[in-house]
Amino acid sequence: MMFHRIPSWTPAAVVFDCDGTLMDTERHWVAARQRVFDEARLTPSPGFAERAKGLHYTECGRLMADEAGRPELGPTLADRLLHQFRVLACDDPVTMPGAPELVEAAALFAPLAVASNCPREVVESCLDTAGLLHRFHAVVVPDDTIRPKPHPDVYLTAARHCGAAPGDCLAVEDTHCGILAAVRAGMRVLGVGPWPGEETAALPDLWVASLRDPRVTGWAAEETSRRAAPPKARSGACADRDGARTATP
Repeated sequence: MMFHRIPSWTPAAVVFDCDGTLMDTERHWVAARQRVFDEARLTPSPGFAERAKGLHYTECGRLMADEAGRPELGPTLADRLLHQFRVLACDDPVTMPGAPELVEAAALFAPLAVASNCPREVVESCLDTAGLLHRFHAVVVPDDTIRPKPHPDVYLTAARHCGAAPGDCLAVEDTHCGILAAVRAGMRVLGVGPWPGEETAALPDLWVASLRDPRVTGWAAEETSRRAAPPKARSGACADRDGARTATP
């Protein structure tokens, strides 16, 4: 799905990643990992930051421990990592360039959801502070029955809550881990961020440096103009049995 080739394609739903896609929180994970390494007096292997990007914090803690040669510390490092991230993210929530505008535009022609490896309270707090939480029909995060990315579970669950087939959905992602999850779910994918290299950039249907890219903003504007009315407005939130927080009518 290249936006400049098929500008008339309208997704049945748009599912956004949060860290590094909607919110500028990836830098907080980087800082949190470094704090944990420093506290534990451990040193990561070269290239660790790229391998850790997008992982669920439990997987990241395990990777940190393995690469430092202390696999028995995995659960402890994961707990410390989550604590440090929460402190950093809640103190400084910042949206990514073009993210608020794309969310507002897309909400006029498709139901929206968030599929994240990040803890629910952090996702919802950040999006609420940014004034975006009310735009999403569901926030899906891993739990006892929903596996984290790169498994497809969060994306499949998000599509279901939006009432859409995965193949009719657009996922917006910034990491190799997240893109794999969306591709495995059968979704079309818009990748965003600094050029990730050929291997990762070959996975999504389109890669852009920013959500302010004219191909993205132009497509969203055209879709908005073709839709006379927005989806039914929703407000409020309640937890459901699938670990997603969905809007209530």
